[in-house]
Amino acid sequence: MRPTSQIYSNYTPEDFLVWKTLFNRQMAILRPVVSEEYLSAIETVKFCESKIPDFKEVDAILLPLTGWSLEVVPNICPQKEFFEFLSKRKFTATCWLRTMQQLDYLEEPDMFHDVFGHVPLLSNKAYCDFFRGISNIALEFIDNPQAIELLSRIYWFTIEFGMMREPNGLKIYGAGIISSNSETLHSLEKHTRMKDFDVQTCLNTSYRTDILQEQYFVIDSFDQLYHSLNEIKSCLTRLLDIAENA
Repeated sequence: MRPTSQIYSNYTPEDFLVWKTLFNRQMAILRPVVSEEYLSAIETVKFCESKIPDFKEVDAILLPLTGWSLEVVPNICPQKEFFEFLSKRKFTATCWLRTMQQLDYLEEPDMFHDVFGHVPLLSNKAYCDFFRGISNIALEFIDNPQAIELLSRIYWFTIEFGMMREPNGLKIYGAGIISSNSETLHSLEKHTRMKDFDVQTCLNTSYRTDILQEQYFVIDSFDQLYHSLNEIKSCLTRLLDIAENA
């Protein structure tokens, strides 16, 4: 039975070893290639190799900055519940960690993905405003599976697998890349396809969850994402109208 609350005293020596191993391995390859926004954010939330994040301490940092906090869930959250939490500035996160035998692959996200990958940027206001904006749009269309499928593409190519253009080159900000050793290395290979972020193109681009990504979308800033929310809703509505009248 997966935990529904974080009881910090329940973490075992293996849990601490898993966190330390994954943290050190990822930071070693991330520092030159991850966005400055993330590097700044991980300092803000005070993540380090020697300590599994304590959600109460994380909340105490995030709430004054952006109004966000963590909501413990045992597994992947159902879509409606997930977006409802996001609309209330609550990020759903598991608090269990993979084993040492599972360092490189899990079928579902664990705490390292949820917390190491997503949580630092919850200290960034523009990122949070986009995150919440996407959830609010999703709630408007929550009973329309096609709309949710289309919105999932925006979420996938930004929050999970987004890239950012910085003065010193392309950098990673998507949690799905940040928390994955193989995806991090793959994302910056020369043959990997990069496209400028475009709402219409993202909505029309499908993705697979079981492979390393074949392409990534590049933004210039989190402000760009936030200012795309009206276009996302407009394009989504237009695509749904076209499908309905086809």
